[in-house]
Amino acid sequence: MKNESSGRRAAAYLRRVKDLPVPDPGTPDHRSPARYLLWLMRVQRRSVLAVAVLGTLFFLSQALMPAVIGRAIDTGVAGGDTGALLRWAGVLCALGVLQMVSSVTRHRMAVFNWLSACYRTIQLVTRQTTRLGATLPRRLTAGEVVSVGISDVARIGDVLDILGRGTGSVVAIVVVAALLLATSWPLGLVVLVGVPVILAVAAPLLRPYERREDAHRELVSELNSTATDLVAGLRVLRGVGGEALFAERYRGRSQDVRRAGVRVAWAESRISGAEVLLPGLLVALVTWLGAHFAQDGRITVGQLVAFYGYAVFLVEPLRTIGEMAQKFTKGRVAAGRVCRLLAVEPEIAHTGKRRVDGPAELVDAASGLVVRPGRVTAVAAADPRDAAAVADRLGRYAEGDVTYGGVPLAEVADVRSRVLVAVNEDRLFSGPLRETLAPPGEPRLPLDAAVEAAAAGDVVAGTGLDGHVAEAGREFSGGQRQRLRLVRALAADPEVLVLVEPTSAVDAHTEAAIAERLGRVRSGRTTVIATTSPLVLDRADHVAFVERGAVVAEGTHRDLLDTEPRYAAVVTRGAT
Repeated sequence: MKNESSGRRAAAYLRRVKDLPVPDPGTPDHRSPARYLLWLMRVQRRSVLAVAVLGTLFFLSQALMPAVIGRAIDTGVAGGDTGALLRWAGVLCALGVLQMVSSVTRHRMAVFNWLSACYRTIQLVTRQTTRLGATLPRRLTAGEVVSVGISDVARIGDVLDILGRGTGSVVAIVVVAALLLATSWPLGLVVLVGVPVILAVAAPLLRPYERREDAHRELVSELNSTATDLVAGLRVLRGVGGEALFAERYRGRSQDVRRAGVRVAWAESRISGAEVLLPGLLVALVTWLGAHFAQDGRITVGQLVAFYGYAVFLVEPLRTIGEMAQKFTKGRVAAGRVCRLLAVEPEIAHTGKRRVDGPAELVDAASGLVVRPGRVTAVAAADPRDAAAVADRLGRYAEGDVTYGGVPLAEVADVRSRVLVAVNEDRLFSGPLRETLAPPGEPRLPLDAAVEAAAAGDVVAGTGLDGHVAEAGREFSGGQRQRLRLVRALAADPEVLVLVEPTSAVDAHTEAAIAERLGRVRSGRTTVIATTSPLVLDRADHVAFVERGAVVAEGTHRDLLDTEPRYAAVVTRGAT
């Protein structure tokens, strides 16, 4: 049954996918999981309302069938009226057609609701992760983001999917209770009292289920993070002989996830059992009372048959209400994870609107570094962390008193497109190599010029620009990945390019070629290189030596070697 439902959902997906995702997912209310789910219902209110109406028609058409059959027996069979029998048979046929049409249409609309909620959530998560930038890995694990994108969005979609059937179930139960009251008030009263009692008895089972589901989702996120780290560092782990150790750690965590999953399944099985047992007891009670009333002559034979029909019918709407409670519980847990992600704020906000005519002078007050436009400036630091901190401030990845053309960097418009910081932790994207190396649209610097400047011609020739790059460029060595990242940074051709140790993983011959070509390809542009490589420093127009976070000496590489012993010691150590 589940496979059949999945097949129908997939078929509807193929028909509807052309309409999704929406151009603008909107601004979500992520103050709480319940508010987020209500926001989704509100923005999709037309389709949600349509599904609710269709679900109501679907269940009502079934709820009225026992009453029609009972009338047909009383007036047509027991009363001997052929015309009445045919009329009620026609009504029954019409209800069957209504049930069929409403079922098909409701399912299509429910799948559309499910897809819309999933895609809208994915768009919001993607937009937020892009907005967070470097803040994301500091605040959230990769596994948590992966879990949101893989499983949590589906559970949020399930909430909107169940709404139509859940609404129809509630309306159908009320209608059946009204019919029973009109026929026999004791039977109607049993249904009206019995349904709230069932819900009250089942409600305590939801709280432990929600706690266990939340704990299980956290463990799944941690396991996904471990798997991501293993895949990313598999080559290194094999090289140092740590593959077995980390595989054992992954095995242990996966067992924790399995045990948590068993606890969730145990709580879920109790809820599923209650969904069958409690409605079954109510149905048995209604059937028993109806049989006694018929025996006493208080109801007719047709009404007795109708009561049996009501008893059988009530199982489905009551089970659907239990399913709705279960899916709402899962959806609330999933929505809570989405809300936590959406609530994270970037460590550095980009709100600048002032335009600066470049190229302009870039000044970092904290270190005293002055980067003059159109030149290659090298930053050699006794502590590499000081150079990285300067690069973060220049690219506005960290707060700092930095000015660009005399304007505070926080107020400069389009900082991200004007100042580009390239570090060795940057990732290569999977896909064709040409698209991996070129920025969106046409690169401002011809790709072949960037490849030559980065001495990456052999890497490109070996793969081909149309060749496929695996996730994170795992098929390349560390030095090859470093050169490809340099190609990508040079092809973007920003006003200011900040490179952090761009040649640390290449051999001396390749490093010399890069050092010689870098200044030529960046002619007229501002370039800052954080490095202690003598080959690169010798080719820089200006060198600033940083110690304890401040510039303590400036000049050319050769001048500093002769006049600054501390600089010479750092550079010599860096070259060995």
